[in-house]
Amino acid sequence: MRLGIFGGSFDPVHNGHLTLARACQQQAVLDEVWFVPTAIQPLKHRGPKATNNDRVEMLKLAIDDQPSWRVCTIEIDRGGPSYTVNTLRQLREELPEAQLFFMIGSDAQRDIPRWKEPDVIFSLATPLIVHRAGEATPDLHALASLCTEGMQPQVVEMQPADVSSTEIRRRVAARETLEGLVPSSVAAYIAERELYI
Repeated sequence: MRLGIFGGSFDPVHNGHLTLARACQQQAVLDEVWFVPTAIQPLKHRGPKATNNDRVEMLKLAIDDQPSWRVCTIEIDRGGPSYTVNTLRQLREELPEAQLFFMIGSDAQRDIPRWKEPDVIFSLATPLIVHRAGEATPDLHALASLCTEGMQPQVVEMQPADVSSTEIRRRVAARETLEGLVPSSVAAYIAERELYI
């Protein structure tokens, strides 16, 4: 199985996340995509605004119509800081036959040197570097030196998606529409639970 791992706060999940996952699945020919919500992101000083349960439920609603996508709560279940290397080690042990791919936005690529054991990460999973149209082309040279042979980084091209979780939260607090930014089921959940107000 060619398995794509997509980690993040997903606070909340939005259409940009779904576009990224779809681009990676199509261009890297992935059998499945697993969305892995973090418990605590080590490089972010503040934790998620929504509860773990709410973030998981919004993800489930957002991907309900995609049979090859699922939510994996491995990092929330483990608790504490969510280190990618620990997650990939655990998945490698539990799924020894799977070929793992790790999705990374080109904007997050600059943080890789600050990650815990990046060389081990890229011995466990092939990096998929997502290049959004209109952004600078990713420089894969430094990243390639961290990767094990056979797991060299692959660039995934993605249409621009002018949306962020920060902007979603701002819009909710300002009582502005979320139309076109999140799936309608997620917008309804946010309204019903009065999240981000």
